[in-house]
Amino acid sequence: MSKERIKIDAPLWDQNTFIGRFKHFLFVTDPRSCFVSDGQLYEAKALVEQYRIGKEPPGTTEEKVLAAKKLYEGAFHPDTGDLQNLFGRMSFQVPGGMAVTGAMLTFYRTSAAVMFWQWVNQSFNALVNYTNRNAKSPLTTNQLGAAYISATASACLVAVQFKGFLEKRAGSLMKRYVPFVAVAAANCVNIPLMRQNEILDGNDVYDENGNRLGQSRVTEYKYYPKV
Repeated sequence: MSKERIKIDAPLWDQNTFIGRFKHFLFVTDPRSCFVSDGQLYEAKALVEQYRIGKEPPGTTEEKVLAAKKLYEGAFHPDTGDLQNLFGRMSFQVPGGMAVTGAMLTFYRTSAAVMFWQWVNQSFNALVNYTNRNAKSPLTTNQLGAAYISATASACLVAVQFKGFLEKRAGSLMKRYVPFVAVAAANCVNIPLMRQNEILDGNDVYDENGNRLGQSRVTEYKYYPKV
């Protein structure tokens, strides 16, 4: 009896459960993928494309297919298939986010430092959002600019105001929460603006054969065809 083939375009774990979504998240965001060369990434993409149509090289092991799948999903855009810039990839989120968060928690004593690192963080967020944008619902340059400026301005404003409030009423420990409050406030602006087309127009909906039926603002379900 032949072994069941891997569903190369579907998550390996049940996405209806928290643990399944968590395992898929760890799989895609593995930071070790950041140290893989572009040549290896394109080799992984080629293997995924070959496996998708059942024409992978003879003797290709399941382990090799899974390794290629991890690299492909962590480095290439799911809609366009283009190689994403390193700093915007999902696999860079752990090291990149830790570095920026560490800087925001460390340099919080002066208003200038707070504003600078909030600007760095929102610039990083904007790059990530742009890199992982829905290519089927693209944002215009004006929309991207509005989202970036709004998020950066709100983050800096909230950070400075909250810092001034805490300086008079709290100790040094509480002051370290300034970045958290500022980032939370900025995300309330940034995320809706960056994903506004999906909120207004909806996401693509497919039938069981993978044919696009239209767009829906109610569902985010994406059908993964069997391989």
